[in-house]
Amino acid sequence: MNYPFYIAKRYLFSRSSNNAINVITLIAAIGVVVGAMSLFIVLSAFSGLKDFSLQFTTVFDSDLKVTPASGKTLSFSEETLRLLENDEDIEVFSKVIEERAFLQYKGRNHIAYIKGVDSNYVKVVPVDSILFLSEWLDYGRNEVVIGTATALKLSVGINDYTDPIEVYVPTPGSGQITELNIENAFRREQVVASGFYEVNEDVNGKYIFSDYELAQSLLSMNKDRLSSVELKLKPNSDEEMVRERLTSYFSGQDIVIKNRIQQNDALYKMLNTENIAVYLIFTLVLIIALFNVIGSIIMMILDKRANIKTLFNLGATLRQLRNIFFLQGTLMTSLGGALGILIGVVVVWIQMESPFVYITSSLPYPVKLKVINILVVFATIALLGIIASRIAASRVKARLLD
Repeated sequence: MNYPFYIAKRYLFSRSSNNAINVITLIAAIGVVVGAMSLFIVLSAFSGLKDFSLQFTTVFDSDLKVTPASGKTLSFSEETLRLLENDEDIEVFSKVIEERAFLQYKGRNHIAYIKGVDSNYVKVVPVDSILFLSEWLDYGRNEVVIGTATALKLSVGINDYTDPIEVYVPTPGSGQITELNIENAFRREQVVASGFYEVNEDVNGKYIFSDYELAQSLLSMNKDRLSSVELKLKPNSDEEMVRERLTSYFSGQDIVIKNRIQQNDALYKMLNTENIAVYLIFTLVLIIALFNVIGSIIMMILDKRANIKTLFNLGATLRQLRNIFFLQGTLMTSLGGALGILIGVVVVWIQMESPFVYITSSLPYPVKLKVINILVVFATIALLGIIASRIAASRVKARLLD
């Protein structure tokens, strides 16, 4: 029989004759439960916040995006077009031209990127999900879709044909722009906003979407050159295999292929860094709470000194005596951690089903139940509990047996 474990359970669940020890043990147990619950709730909140922050950005991005590793343009031949059209894993692709542009409207100015897209773009990216007002542009016309931030800055309206937006881009090869050549230094087009899009604060003022041919003409770009190719893959396609084939399709060119995550790597890194920082902060809180566990076990050792001597005289070794209190501390932290996680799961589930915490009056705070968070919290509690119990159990020394 594993009597150290049996005795550890008795010590954990039975009341001591010393009321102070009972109070200290209760405080230690509550600290573990609350610490585990708090850590799980915070990790679940950050998981929900991460998904909420990325949901619009991921809709805005394509499955894969091919861009030049250096320079601004790629060579796009008829052979490349044919290969992409015949690829069994590519559902649809869109040619894109992108360049910085200067916008002017009724004396107001704004700098953004003009993003010329072809008619396939609406199949690559579900633009209906990002449209805030009106509708997407009609191809073949001087229409653009602008972000809500750009619309506010320029104070521009929808389908304002009486006062179109003026788009300026530098003329290629114009050299240094001075007062003498300023008239020839820019190419200009007048466009009308057919709709507004809404993604997030960073993107809403960054792009204006136009017809591909309009951007090509405005930038005086050759027909076999473009800025990028955005692709939508078929379900269950092998991304790595597609990447290898894309490299061969653009053979002779140094290209970069990015998926959704890589297109937003800065945002992902920021969110992950915040998540790790909060995890470490709450782990520190748990470490402080586990000092109560150490204190509780040491008090139990002193209280059970007579019992320890009796067990030693009956043949128990010093190691077995230490294991009694080590197992008591491990049980306390493991059971307390499990109970805290269970309470945390209930709280998160209630927030998901019947929100009681809101960011705004109509927007509930996003949370998400993830198995990985349960495992991380329990592993953290178990590891810290083992360390705390080992420290406390080491106080069982030979001099207590004299």
